This record gives sequence, structure tokens and C-alpha cells, in this order.
Amino acid sequence: MYKIKNVVVLGSGIMGSRIACHFANIGVNVLLLDICPTELLPEEIAKGATLDHPAVRNRIVNAALATTVKASPAALYKKSYLSRIKTGNFEDNMSEIAICDWILEVVVERLDIKKIIFEKVEKYRKPGTLITTNTSGIPIFMMEDGRSEDFKKHFCGVHFFNPPRYLRLMEIIPGTQTRPEVISFLENYGDLFLGKTTVICKDTPAFIANRIGVFGILYLFHLVEKLGLTVEDVDKLTGPVLGRPKSATFRTCDVVGLDTLVHVANGLKAGLKNDSLKEYFELPKYIAGMMENKWLGDKTKQGFYKKTKNAAGKTEILALDLKTLEYRQQEKTKFATLEKTKTIDDLQDRMKVLISGQDLAGEFYRQSFFGLFRYVSERVPEIADELYKIDAAMEAGFGWELGPFESWDVLGVASFVAEMEKAMMKPAPWVYEMLKDGNASFYKNENGKKLFYNIKSKSYEPIPGQEAYTRLQPIRKTKTIWSNSGCSIIDIGDDVICCEFRTKMNTIGGEVVQGVNKAIELAEQNYKGVVIGNEGPNFSAGANLAMVFMMAVEQEWEEIDFAIRAFQNMNMRVRYSTIPVVVAPFGLSLGGGCEMTLHADKVQAHAELYTGMVEFGVGLIPGGGGSKEFALRLSDGLSEGDIEINALRERFLTIGQAKVSTSAAEAFDLGILRHGKDSITLNRSRLLTDAKNAVLEMNATGYTMPEKRKDIRVMGKSGLGIIQVGANTMYSGHYISEHDQLISQKLGYILCGGDLSAPTLVSEQYLLDLKREAFLSLCGEKKTLERIQSILTSGKPLRN
Repeated sequence: MYKIKNVVVLGSGIMGSRIACHFANIGVNVLLLDICPTELLPEEIAKGATLDHPAVRNRIVNAALATTVKASPAALYKKSYLSRIKTGNFEDNMSEIAICDWILEVVVERLDIKKIIFEKVEKYRKPGTLITTNTSGIPIFMMEDGRSEDFKKHFCGVHFFNPPRYLRLMEIIPGTQTRPEVISFLENYGDLFLGKTTVICKDTPAFIANRIGVFGILYLFHLVEKLGLTVEDVDKLTGPVLGRPKSATFRTCDVVGLDTLVHVANGLKAGLKNDSLKEYFELPKYIAGMMENKWLGDKTKQGFYKKTKNAAGKTEILALDLKTLEYRQQEKTKFATLEKTKTIDDLQDRMKVLISGQDLAGEFYRQSFFGLFRYVSERVPEIADELYKIDAAMEAGFGWELGPFESWDVLGVASFVAEMEKAMMKPAPWVYEMLKDGNASFYKNENGKKLFYNIKSKSYEPIPGQEAYTRLQPIRKTKTIWSNSGCSIIDIGDDVICCEFRTKMNTIGGEVVQGVNKAIELAEQNYKGVVIGNEGPNFSAGANLAMVFMMAVEQEWEEIDFAIRAFQNMNMRVRYSTIPVVVAPFGLSLGGGCEMTLHADKVQAHAELYTGMVEFGVGLIPGGGGSKEFALRLSDGLSEGDIEINALRERFLTIGQAKVSTSAAEAFDLGILRHGKDSITLNRSRLLTDAKNAVLEMNATGYTMPEKRKDIRVMGKSGLGIIQVGANTMYSGHYISEHDQLISQKLGYILCGGDLSAPTLVSEQYLLDLKREAFLSLCGEKKTLERIQSILTSGKPLRN
């Protein structure tokens, strides 16, 4: 019923400007409006400007948008998308909302101001236009009071989380008269086009995610005081080890702003009448002290952490002592319980160890889960009739890998209830009823579907809408047709199989090479095609550098040659098989992961794709066929009138500068994704489904294996000479090291096809052989081994 081509965002603050950018990301035209200034700035007075000057009248909105565009992480997929946003103000441009299909109100959180804005909207809004508010806590029914019938029927809350490009939650809160089809449309649009996990909420204080999330933080504030933990302790305990974001607790508070958190907490404390744990919304003394000192986090340059410079002028980050409210050097956090989990990659297995710890860390985990589990159980059905909505909101809004009820299942519902009773933290009565009826968990899997316990029907029911998503975890046990230590091949239905990496950081080694080859072999025999994808945090951090390092140290050159040859052959199998192979990258897809992507019949990429060939950073060149593929695409991409050396330079610098895309859209600009062939999926949950559908579409239209290329035009000495001159000049000017100069020459040698006397047509295999020889020679360089060792010691993926 609704087509969204033009939207207007009312309010250009932190959220408003970022919401505008995200709509621009998906190709929608945006009108961003805000108030007019009431006073001139000194520089405006100096120029003789008046309050009536257009630049002055739009100063606030333009400044806010400019700040957002400059901010990190980037709000736009590409800076050129800024052209899709037009700015204006409430006085001069309000009439333009008449052509908009969706009006999004994102002004300050004051009911009186919102009502003034809605009054103006009513004057120009055409009947049937969607109108939503981004409020994080003002009741929807209070905002719709006094509005027209058509307004009420098309009005509801749509609550984005900051930053809206990255946080996937979109809470939808119906008003008292919102038409069901409006809610259905927004739910579907948020999912398909905005890439969101859409959760329908009740009109209760702070809705779902903030109600649970803010309680969890406030409960933890009190627990920290009780157990005598430090800021560093808590952020170590509540970060990635628990399946939560790296910013953990206190760093997150600094980013969000302590004042924002306290505002929500105070609102909940005042608005909650029947909350049995309401006392935890009272602020501890150290929080009150920070508020009094205006130590609000990043916005005031200090909060729980403070960036400063020491006597030597070196930047360092101090931590706040919660007892004295003085900043001090950060302390090393070490707990025996955490040490036990270092070798445990699986989160569920890790959580069981964390909760059973006998030190202060174990006690912290037990007590924090006691409070969290009691609280969420008491919020059903107050804030949500179905418990899965609470988990979905916390995962998408706060970045938790496992929601509260999923975590409770992992730890054992019945056994943990017994522990909660000992701590005087009994859960809601319905949990006891569930257990009494023989239902031991909140979720279970049946026939590849995830079911949740419905407290109304007292039975398990499928989570609505999951049929649209291809998920590996529920079917891994029953649908795996082959596996080794680092790879699984899973039947995902409709005669399509998925090759899933399961190594640490999804690095590519012998087991993954074996798995990809096996998947293609099986598909050629019995299936319509292969999807290469997984459900990890990232697609792949690249090749297994540790394996390369060990073989190079031992000077096992034949082994390295065999490994690189096997990787190249695997990628050529991805390109040349009798069935379509679709690669579905997301997150980090670096080095070897990028090279595999380059060889796919089609790439179905998630919008948040950070990909590139970064091997240059460890003193190597791409070994799996990436530079060969760039030479091929350089040859194919030249049009009449193109200057070949300029195109060569761009391809060379993409690898030589280890460029990494900041989005899938940017990966097109880098030449990694191909216009007309590769596609983008906005919603991460739909990625495997879209990749599977791409396989089926290619199969249905009569897929045939392409012929191996023997017609790649390379420039030979004419191109190589220019690259060598550039590398020598950079070295002479002390811009690159001697080792970088060597790698540059090796890379240029491959892209130009060697020192051929004239431009020549060569085969893919010719380029692969050149590449393998260059890779082997660089593995013997001392500087290369030193760089690899540095990366391995850091434990971080290699990026530009």
C-alpha cells in the first residue's frame, strides 16, 4: 500500500541526521529539517549577514549534518550519498512534507515540543502519509492526543538505536488507533530495506530494549559497588568474553553519555508503579557525583575513562576510581575464571565456565544473572507477550550474542532457578509453571525451526517470520552432510548446500580448502549449487598466517608452494565448476576471504562489508589469485579511449595500499564487487537466504561453466617500468621502506604479466604461476617474517 521514495526527518540532532543518512544509504530522497537560529554568530555578523539569510536560517541543520558526515564510524555507505539529502528549516520548508511518503519526527524528548511539531505537520501532511516518532520513552498515546483521525491511523512509534546504520534494532510501537496494515508495512520495510530486526512493542515505559538494558546497567552499577570491582574489571567481564560488544559496560556509557542514561533511568523510576526491582533505578553515589562534576563521557572529554597526555606527551587513557572519584592509571584485570575460558571459542561452553567460577568473577556473573533473569521474567507479559521479543531486542539493540532467555537456557533453567532462590531472587511464577509442566527450556528446535515457550498457551510455538531466514545453527546437527575440523557442509534446502567455515576467526587453511572443494564436488553430483557463508562475527579474517609463518621459519618451501597452489586451485574451482557458486561475505572479509569472493559466480554481500587484499601489510602479496583477478578485470574493463596506465595504477594502489572498503557499496568502487553481477543484502539475517535464491535463479536460467581465460591483456615492460619508477621514487623520498619497494615491484610484475617486451594476451594459469613464485620469494624475506610475527602476537586481524 505504501511506496517510500521521499522521506522527511524532523530534527537534525545526533539521531535525526544519522537516520537521514541511513535512508540516503538505501537510495531514498531525504528532506532534513530543523529550527532556525535566533541569534547570529560573530562570524556571521562580521560578514554582514542577517537572520533572514538562507545560510543563517539553515545553519543549525547544515552544521549537524556536516558533523555527522565527518563522524566515525561513518553514517553513510559512501560520501557521495550525501547528495540525496536536502536540508531546510521548519519555517521555510515545512510545506515540502506534502510530497513525502514518510514523516519521521526526531526532535528533542519533550512532549510539548513534539506536539508543536505535530501541529505544524497536520497543516501540510497529505492524508495517508506515514508519520512516526523516534521517542525513546514518551508514551505514544500522549503524543497522538488532539490529532486528526487520519493522523492517528497512520501514526506510531518507530524507535531507532544509535548509530542507526550499525545497530539493527527498530522498535515499532503502535498507537491506540494505528491501522494494522501500517504496522505490517513498517515491520516489513524495516526488515527488507533498512536492514533492521523489527520488534513490535507495547506502549510501556522505555519499551523493550531500553527497559531491560538500562535496568541491567543500573543493577550492575549497584553490584559493582557491592563487590568492590573496578571500571576495568567490569569492562573485562562484560565484553566479548560474555558475547557482548567490546565497549562492554562503562565504555558504552561514555559513548552514549551518562546524562542520557540517567535521564532514562530517572524517567523509569518516576513512571514505574509495579516494578519489584524499582529500587535499582536509584543512582549510586558515584554516579550522582559524576553527574554533579559533569563527567558525562566522550561529550565532556571524561567519564568513566579520561584521555590525557602524560609528562612525556604520550596519550594515555586513565580510569576513574569509583570510590574516590579520582582518575588513575588503568590496572591490569586478571581473574582465574577468565583464564579458564581463553581456549574456549564457543560462547555457550564459555558461559558455563564463567558462571561456575569460584573467584570474584564467578560471583559477579552469578549475581548479575540472578537480577537479569528475575527482571526479564517479570516483564512478560508487561512489556511483551512473547519472550522471544525481549531476546531479539537485546541482541539487535545492545549487540548481545545471546538474549537473556537464551542465556538462561544455556545455563539450565531449573538448576539456575534453584540458585536464584538461594539468593532471594525468585523469578516470575510462570517460570515455575513452565517447569512443573515438564517444559525444561524457553526454546527448542524442531525440524529446523526454533520454537519458543508461549506463556499464554503454555506450549511451544514457532517464532513468526523465521521461514524467511536461512539459519545454520538450528539445522547444523541434523542437516550436516560432511564436516572436518574447520568446515561443515550443510543442506539448506531446495537442493542447495552451504559450505560453512568454523575455524578461529574463520581463517582459511587446509581444512577450509578441503571443505570448499568437497562442497563443489558434492553439488556437482547431487545439488543445484553452493553457498559459501557462515554465521560467525565475520566472514573470514584471511589466510592462516600462523601456518605460513611456521613453514617459512622452517624453510619448508615445497610445503608453502603446495599450500598456495591448493588455495589457488580451490579458488579456480569456485570460478570453474558445473554448478553456480555464490559467496556471501559480511563484516571482515580480508586477504584470502576477499580473494575467494573475487572468484565467485556471484557475490551476495551484506551491506556492512569490510573487504580488501591486505597482505601487503605483512610483507606479502595476495597468494590465492586476487592480483590475477585484478589483472583480468583490468583487461576486461578497458573501454575505447581509456588510458591503460591510469587503470593499472588504480588496481595497483588498491592492493599496494591495502585498501579496505568501509561498506559493500564502497567495495564496488574498489573493483572487488562487480556492477551488474553482484548484489547487496541490507539485513544480515537474510544474507544466506538471498545467496541461496541467487543460486536457484542461476540454476533455473541454465547455468553453464565459463571457459578458462587465455585472453588477459597485460602491459609487460611498458607498465612494469612505470610501477618500478614510482616505487623507486617513493623509496628515495623515504615514504616507503626498502621492503615495501620490493613488494611493490613484485606486485607490479604480476599485474603487468612479467617483463614481456610488449602488451600480450596471457592465461590465468600464467599469472597464477607468476604470483606463486613471487609469494614464495617474499616468504623468505626476514622483514616479512617479522611483520607476520607482529600480527600474530597482536591477535588482531590484519587491516589497512
